[in-house]
Amino acid sequence: MQDMDTPVDITTITSTHWQPAIGKPGAVVLDAQDVDQCIRIIMATPKGSDPLRPLFGFDGWHYLDWPINQARPHLVREIIQALAWEPRIDVDAVQVTLVDEAPYSQLAALVSWRWVVDSADGARYQTFLKLGTA
Repeated sequence: MQDMDTPVDITTITSTHWQPAIGKPGAVVLDAQDVDQCIRIIMATPKGSDPLRPLFGFDGWHYLDWPINQARPHLVREIIQALAWEPRIDVDAVQVTLVDEAPYSQLAALVSWRWVVDSADGARYQTFLKLGTA
């Protein structure tokens, strides 16, 4: 599998799962990279901000200032509900942790997922998200 940060040249697209790479003009993301980017789009979209899909997005910002032990179950629920918008995946697990980075701490989530239609290798994937950032 290719690194999730490496864009693919548009002339080499053979996959049915692809989209333009955000922030990389002329490049595309394929397969797991495509899903990873979709997860990031869903999680960066505040619920209610898309007028044609008012339930689309992540509503976890309500819990970002809560104590971690109280916020964790609410954030896991919100992440799982938000990722229901990505019908190509099943979410296996969500881990919410506190990441200490100078000069402050931040909540992060590790989302473990797999394709709904199992690939031949049955691979599991992970997307790491810093919560509360675009």
